[in-house]
Amino acid sequence: MWQLGERIVSQNVPASAENVAVEAGRRRTFAVISHPDAGKSTMTEALALHARVIGQAGAVHGKGDRKGVVSDWMAMEQERGISVTSAALQFSYHDTVINLLDTPGHADFSEDTYRVLTAVDSAVMLLDAAKGLEPQTLKLFEVCRQRNIPVMTFINKWDRPGLDALALMDEIEQRIGLKPTPLTWPVGIAGHFRGVIDRRTGQFIRMERSPGGADLAIEEEMSAEEAAERFGADWTTANEELELLEMTGADFDDKEFLAAKSTPVLFGAAVANLGVRQLLNILVELAPPASARPTVAGDDHPVDGAFSGFVFKIQANMNRTHRDQLAFVRINSGKFERGMIVTHAGTGKPFATKYAQQIFGQGRETIDEAYPGDVIGLVNATTLGIGDTLYVGAPVQYPPLPSFPPEHFAAVTATDTSTYKRFRRGIEQLDGEGVVQVLRSEQRGDGVPVFAAVGPMQFEVATHRLEAEFGVKVNLNHLPYEVAARTDEAGREILRTESNVEVMTRVRDGALLAVFPHRWRMRTIAGRHPDLRLDD
Repeated sequence: MWQLGERIVSQNVPASAENVAVEAGRRRTFAVISHPDAGKSTMTEALALHARVIGQAGAVHGKGDRKGVVSDWMAMEQERGISVTSAALQFSYHDTVINLLDTPGHADFSEDTYRVLTAVDSAVMLLDAAKGLEPQTLKLFEVCRQRNIPVMTFINKWDRPGLDALALMDEIEQRIGLKPTPLTWPVGIAGHFRGVIDRRTGQFIRMERSPGGADLAIEEEMSAEEAAERFGADWTTANEELELLEMTGADFDDKEFLAAKSTPVLFGAAVANLGVRQLLNILVELAPPASARPTVAGDDHPVDGAFSGFVFKIQANMNRTHRDQLAFVRINSGKFERGMIVTHAGTGKPFATKYAQQIFGQGRETIDEAYPGDVIGLVNATTLGIGDTLYVGAPVQYPPLPSFPPEHFAAVTATDTSTYKRFRRGIEQLDGEGVVQVLRSEQRGDGVPVFAAVGPMQFEVATHRLEAEFGVKVNLNHLPYEVAARTDEAGREILRTESNVEVMTRVRDGALLAVFPHRWRMRTIAGRHPDLRLDD
């Protein structure tokens, strides 16, 4: 059906429960998570290179002759060398279909990352060899823990000076409570990377960066005798460390990994494509395929049932040629066929899927069929929102995706009143995508919306996109609020009597949000009004 290095080609195989289960078993859908600058987008690029779906790996900053990375397609990402939005790449590797989701690492975009983690079956946690577990990595891991997502760990940048390998294993176990079970072990300390020993086979693979680093790494299998003669003390130290791992019982256990109690560990350097082939092979071999998903009814919907899926991301203007809106849908069950009529769970209305596409970063192609685990894009699906469920046959509803509490607020005005129509259209688009939350304020009126964000960088993305995509320059007037809580109509009337507080309406769902300058002020007001509703 697919060959190594090819993008996915449909064959319109008739749908049956058995066929759907087989196809679901061939899917591996995972996210790469890390702290900013740990090498997440570089790893995404390196995995695509090893699957032969790109000819050369790009670099985040595109230095020298190396192009930029596929997953960082937005102009702001390319200019600043950071990921500010999640991206999806789908490709085949041997007989497996890979759905790889790259996530923003910066804390300001935690809400986008959380949505992505609802759409995956496993995650790769990337650690900088010199820094170990960093704050944002810990936060993202906690989301994985809450969702019981199995996590693999890749110790990145082993070609640069860093921490001791055994010390990193201790840190993982002590700080996040996962038992590390290394599958590969480095020969040579960080900064003097010789290659890795496969703990399951005992095989040593010498690794060397290709000239320029954009191509596959140079690998050579060596016998223990050859390695000992060539690498001397580095080889001896690595084998002594392996003996310590065996003594502590740090051996891989499939059940513990799938139960999110242990994490397989690999070593390498994504920017030089070292150790990436091993990671990709391990993902195919050990990462879980699509499986039954919980519904709001409390049951688990099986993968071989009728079609169902949910929207976890909305993105517009990915391609200047198209200038359209794409809804990212994770398929949970059944076979998807382009053109099928599905039901929107929220409204009960039919929805046509004539324009369905396979996504590869910024690029896309028409796709005729897809299976559980796949991520597809529905074009110009303007009636769909983040968290919406789609299904065929018996009704099914998946849990809604929560909105994170905003901590930064700013009133927005267009600098040129003649651009007002485009200004309103841009605001509606950004709200629909969840780039920011848009609030309506009685005090300022409908003409001056208020942006609410988890972090200030969301404001930068919003203003950049308004200018780049809609030709609208705006002014931001930052408001003195840091805390938001949901209230009701009665609460709004109570809060009208208080100072230094506002109640605004969230445009997306009509929720009333009371905003305060700090938690102390909120607690003081709540203490004066015992009947005041203030929900997280």
